[in-house]
Amino acid sequence: MTAPTATATDSAATDSGAERAPVRRRRPRTGTALVTAAVVVAVGAGGAAAIGFGGRDPGTATASTLPPATAQVTRQTLVDAQTVDGELGYGTTRTAAARRGGTLTWLAPTGGTVKRGQPVYAVDNSKVVLLYGGLPAYRTLRSGVEGADVKQFEQNLSALGYTGFTVDDEYTGSTAEAVRDWQEDLGRDDTGRVEPSDIVYADADVRVEGHEASTGDTVQPGKSVLTYTGTSRLVTVELDIDDQRLAKKDNKVGVTLPDGKQLDGLITEVETVIETGSGGTGQDEPETRIEVTVTVADPKALAAYDQASVKVAFTADERADVLTVPVAALLALAEGGYGVEVVDGGRTRIVAVSTGLFASGRVEVAGDGLTEGLTVGVPA
Repeated sequence: MTAPTATATDSAATDSGAERAPVRRRRPRTGTALVTAAVVVAVGAGGAAAIGFGGRDPGTATASTLPPATAQVTRQTLVDAQTVDGELGYGTTRTAAARRGGTLTWLAPTGGTVKRGQPVYAVDNSKVVLLYGGLPAYRTLRSGVEGADVKQFEQNLSALGYTGFTVDDEYTGSTAEAVRDWQEDLGRDDTGRVEPSDIVYADADVRVEGHEASTGDTVQPGKSVLTYTGTSRLVTVELDIDDQRLAKKDNKVGVTLPDGKQLDGLITEVETVIETGSGGTGQDEPETRIEVTVTVADPKALAAYDQASVKVAFTADERADVLTVPVAALLALAEGGYGVEVVDGGRTRIVAVSTGLFASGRVEVAGDGLTEGLTVGVPA
């Protein structure tokens, strides 16, 4: 905040001063303009003034020309809040890509749910199955291999009911025997080895959102096959980097559905993403965004909607029972900090103040002798 400086002097009168993480392709967004809704729950009377700054000598009482406008010091609850557009759906969309070349012979149906151990798609009639885990398959698992990826795979193999091995970070001959049983059940060659192209890892069950290829297509490694999401109904919000203060994990938010119904929500995930341009003039500069995932307390209330635009009300900060003045009433003092011009009858004096929360055009203030109901000057 920049303001003209009020110079401290011993004169009896002075005039008022002058006016004072993951990289993604940018998705088309509709209706994502931010809607400011900084809420103030007033306890006392309030006033409004034009934005501007000015000042006089702190502590000096004057009989000079009074300020062009005034407002009152109020005691109230000040809330820094903002309402933005969000999308109700199934969370972040991800892509499953072929890990080896061949003919695409089967795809899980759009809108269907794929659970652990079930096929997502098939290449050359070899099923690629879903397993749970955050570590992607990146190497061939065979006897003698050790590591976190081995343990993750063995945890899945055990959960699918296969036995005879120890779940740890060592791929042993016993693991290979269990894998052969698993491969036989899937109709694969029972090699006892697990190739990266055999698996799609996800955190949990997935919902197939769409197909990126058709059965019969010849696919090469890296070719997108289908897109998928989680299965839980979520609200996703994209914030500008300047609004990062709103995105605090585990904070409560309010969600308003298209029919006006309001639901309680909770921020469950906050992720910084870099979106790349979609091509064309001025579209290629990367943009950093904050992606916020919100869950609602009553998921059944979302049953009427598959995907929809919603409003999400964030509260960044709140101060209860504090003194406030319009931001425009602040004066920059020569000795540093801020003050306000208290108007008392036909005279004025400058009171130095400390500031707190700024919201809704007002600011939390505290200073010697500053009380609710005092009148302060506001530049025109």
